[in-house]
Amino acid sequence: MLAPKKTAHRKWQTGRRRGNRLVRPETRGLTLAFGSYGLKSMGQARLTSNQIEAARRALSRASGKSAKIWIRVFPDRPRTQKAAEVGMGSGKGDVAGYVFDVRPGRVIFEVDGAPESMAREALRKAGKKLPFKVRIIDRS
Repeated sequence: MLAPKKTAHRKWQTGRRRGNRLVRPETRGLTLAFGSYGLKSMGQARLTSNQIEAARRALSRASGKSAKIWIRVFPDRPRTQKAAEVGMGSGKGDVAGYVFDVRPGRVIFEVDGAPESMAREALRKAGKKLPFKVRIIDRS
């Protein structure tokens, strides 16, 4: 799974899952920078490192050996969770993983070097692993 090597702060403040900031469209990472085809988010969510890895595996298996894949997001926000059946109080839980706040319009994956039909099918399969609606985009 993806995780940062070092962090400035072990636990972040929670923030809001569905605040105005997350619903606003993204301003960075909107266009293809590396590949010919890409997967663009149409909704907002917190993308976990496990979800990114599951989508990456589906994408790499379906796109073939000749395809080059770029992951355009990196989960650097720590997510905490208290253990099961632990009462309220006595502090914040331990870090359970890392997430990335995705806003509408962000390019998540890019693919190059695969035929169009194969790349679109691979991106469709990868999009099924993500917790929001996606759109397949190309250079045109």
